[in-house]
Amino acid sequence: MKKLLILILLPIQIMAQDLPGSVKFWNTLQTHCGKSYEGEITAGGVEGDGFMGEKLVMHVRSCEENKIRIPFFVGEDKSRTWVFTMTEDKLIRLKHDHRHEDGTEDEVTQYGGLSSNTGLDNIQFFPADQETSDLIPYASNNVWWVTVDDKSFTYNLKRIGSDRVFSVKFGLTKEVSTPSAPWGY
Repeated sequence: MKKLLILILLPIQIMAQDLPGSVKFWNTLQTHCGKSYEGEITAGGVEGDGFMGEKLVMHVRSCEENKIRIPFFVGEDKSRTWVFTMTEDKLIRLKHDHRHEDGTEDEVTQYGGLSSNTGLDNIQFFPADQETSDLIPYASNNVWWVTVDDKSFTYNLKRIGSDRVFSVKFGLTKEVSTPSAPWGY
């Protein structure tokens, strides 16, 4: 009986070790649910861009089975939320939900992309999708990528074929006070 039990448990342990990178990435994000962290621009910030000199906070606000919402607060501006969705194929979709202070959707919202493969457990890439290309033609060449490990979370943007780059890094070892709800939530 004990040998049979070992044979049954062994495949389950192997399966857990063989999770796709996207699932491991997702699981790491979920460990931060309910927590907020302060960040800093590490690339692409310029004076007058609305980001420089502002307090930057991410809040892993909600973690559903297939959706994680992370508001990104820039000073008093609560208009931005990163929405990650896990597909049935274990790919991750990143969308940018932009809202006005009254909660209505901004004219430029729901842009982003779908990971082209399951990626690695600490990094996922999101090339601009067709919806983004239709909404913001100049962003057709955008590639976003997000990294996460025990110490940091980074959100990055590169517009291929241009000098446009933006990165913000959040330290995950020190929680900060959670701001009030983002606009629209």
